[in-house]
Amino acid sequence: MPKHSKPRAGSKAYWPRKRARRIYPDIHVPEFFAKTKEVVPLAFAGWKVGMTHVIMTDHSNSPTKGLTIQKPVTVIESPSLSVCALRFYQKTSDGLISIGEIWSPSKDSKKLLERKLGKHDVKKNFDIDSNIDKISDVRLIVHTQPNKAGIGKKKPELFELPIGGTDVKKKIEYAKSVLGKEISAKDVFQPGEAVDVSGVTTGRGFTGPVKRFGIKIQGRKDEQHHRHAGTKGQERPGKMRWQVPMPGQYGFFRRTELNKRILVIDNDPTKVIPKGGFLNYGVVKGDYIIIEGSVVGPTKRLVMIRKAIRSSGKPRPVEIKYISQESKQGV
Repeated sequence: MPKHSKPRAGSKAYWPRKRARRIYPDIHVPEFFAKTKEVVPLAFAGWKVGMTHVIMTDHSNSPTKGLTIQKPVTVIESPSLSVCALRFYQKTSDGLISIGEIWSPSKDSKKLLERKLGKHDVKKNFDIDSNIDKISDVRLIVHTQPNKAGIGKKKPELFELPIGGTDVKKKIEYAKSVLGKEISAKDVFQPGEAVDVSGVTTGRGFTGPVKRFGIKIQGRKDEQHHRHAGTKGQERPGKMRWQVPMPGQYGFFRRTELNKRILVIDNDPTKVIPKGGFLNYGVVKGDYIIIEGSVVGPTKRLVMIRKAIRSSGKPRPVEIKYISQESKQGV
């Protein structure tokens, strides 16, 4: 008997299927979610190190409540971020527009960023007092510190961090207090908290429709080709519909995974480094975050960790009894 229905091959959630603009994503926070009670940064960043597993006792309302269970986890090295500038926005009919910036005179940031951005004249910084009525939002411009990580690179990544809160003046005061200083992961998150993780997936290049969309491979007695769509559409009108699964770019896409749980935030790497180090990464030097489950992208790629916009409630801490440090070579 033939099937009465067949779900389409490939998801319509993402279109077009093209490569990300850069190797690390922007941080998108909806306006309604940014109006939180606390005046704190709403996101952080770190480099994906690798995976291991933990033995833990979960105290949440789940079928395994109170039981000792094993969970796969991802280790993300997350040294502190340096706040090098503030950016101010004004709300218009076309959305938020940038109206000015204030850059830190810190010599460390200058040394790292001058080759990337050029020199900034600190004397031409934005005057907050004379433009206080125009300011609708303020965000932090931060850069990573790869010299504090085991990733083996020098060039820092530069991006914006949104700040939570409803009172713009309080957000400005907080932003001024951290300008030229560092923000750690513990200033933003706590163990047991739900987060959203964004990253750029592993690139696969130009692939066919079977791998790209998951269509069926043609039978043995089909003529000509096997790994292609059976039909490209009707004869009239003589044009290709966008729904037809075609070969093209696969991978290196920006993707966000919702409601991942933070299990550990720590600064003692000896508790997590396996024998021989992490494959394709090496050793963790300092601060790290352990997240339950897998995380998008390959090792050594920067991922953005955002406070969960669809969180189910309060943080659900767990009791970690064992972190596997066995070698992952050959696994």
